[in-house]
Amino acid sequence: MKALVLLCCFVASLLLPGQAEEAEDVSEEAPLRDRSHIEKTLMLNEDKPTDDFSVVLQRLRKIYHSSIKPLEQSYKYNELRQHEITDGEITSKPMVLFLGPWSVGKSTMINYLLGLENTRYQLYTGAEPTTSEFTVLMHGPKLKTIEGIVMAADSARSFSPLEKFGQNFLEKLIGIEVPHKLLERVTFVDTPGIIENRKQQERGYPFNDVCQWFIDRADLIFVVFDPTKLDVGLELEMLFRQLKGRESQIRIILNKADNLAMQMLMRVYGALFWSLAPLINVTEPPRVYVSSFWPYDYKPDTHWDLFLREEISLLEDLNQVIENRLENKIAFIRQHAIRVRIHALLVDRYLQTYKDKMTFFSDGELVFKDIVEDPDKFYIFKTILAKTNVSKFDLPNREAYKDFFGINPISSFKLLSQQCSYMGGCFLDKIERAITQELPSLLGSLGLGKNPGALNCDKTGCGETPKNRYRKP
Repeated sequence: MKALVLLCCFVASLLLPGQAEEAEDVSEEAPLRDRSHIEKTLMLNEDKPTDDFSVVLQRLRKIYHSSIKPLEQSYKYNELRQHEITDGEITSKPMVLFLGPWSVGKSTMINYLLGLENTRYQLYTGAEPTTSEFTVLMHGPKLKTIEGIVMAADSARSFSPLEKFGQNFLEKLIGIEVPHKLLERVTFVDTPGIIENRKQQERGYPFNDVCQWFIDRADLIFVVFDPTKLDVGLELEMLFRQLKGRESQIRIILNKADNLAMQMLMRVYGALFWSLAPLINVTEPPRVYVSSFWPYDYKPDTHWDLFLREEISLLEDLNQVIENRLENKIAFIRQHAIRVRIHALLVDRYLQTYKDKMTFFSDGELVFKDIVEDPDKFYIFKTILAKTNVSKFDLPNREAYKDFFGINPISSFKLLSQQCSYMGGCFLDKIERAITQELPSLLGSLGLGKNPGALNCDKTGCGETPKNRYRKP
């Protein structure tokens, strides 16, 4: 008996601090926290009729296929940007992405927001690295697990492009359908925790490339930290480099805040900013939320009122993304159309310069190599700025076109002036009409508070005059 007691003491001494705390919490059966603020802020208990946005999405899809995609395919834009928009992506719900080191509480936070703890739906959590898959939580009539191979094969979903990362990754992708009201309006994506001493090759798939795919499509990105894990290593540094340009979507969360006294919490808060300052080089840093996102009561003698207010602010951020989902989708498609148009103008200018420089005795390969190596000598980019209303800040990297034309010979493209037909019109005119008229008109009709169901392409057409100027949401 004495030996058994000594063995138990030895096992307890081997537990990490977080594991010991978790075991203690479970044994004491801490009381559950009141969830009324979550249901109130996210309006989960309201029985208001669901808005019918199917007509708006139908118009958006029609604009994309008729006015944007022809030019995108003709000039092979997706081979430059590696971002092909599918119908599933146009109609998909807003995506909330959870990133951060291992065991900082990402899965626990999802369980808490959805109220999944102590149910058969909950994500597995623990003090050790537990999430090894990319887990997508979606709405469904009943609990259902979907394998990554099935998700990639389903063209109706927005995950079919993930096939390009290989079968090893698809085995690490899993979808879970849960009958929850919040998931009717948003999709959560839980990611494997970053482990600094693990090389990317050990995962068996391109982890950073997969993260970039989800980052490019996320409407809101939660980067979660534990007060005891603030060290920034190479993997985390790479992650923040991938987040460049997406600062408006990023929210930094300092989780498990009730484990620290207020004085220590202030020091940790400062240390977090000190660690992240070199990685987030913007004038206005992302918003930081300080709280403990799990279902149990805050620990005694902590500033629970501050933590609760922070939690409500985060929920309001999440609700804002849900409410603006259509505006954000239209703005995203318009931004994509602007980039496609700039790419087409540049390819057209490269081709026109090539034709001008070619003579009967010229070596076509050498002529075009000279143009690609030094486009400024031929005023490729300056001509686009001078003759069109393109901003110099929207121009792509010159180096990208060396690789682009290395794969796609210049002879495989036609001039924009030749991309016209008697019945269909010109590709360039159609995409410009979509950017300046059709998409702002669709966005303006939402901003004026019109009933989405009253919009109809058959009655009003998708090229109506805009009723107000385009505004970013």
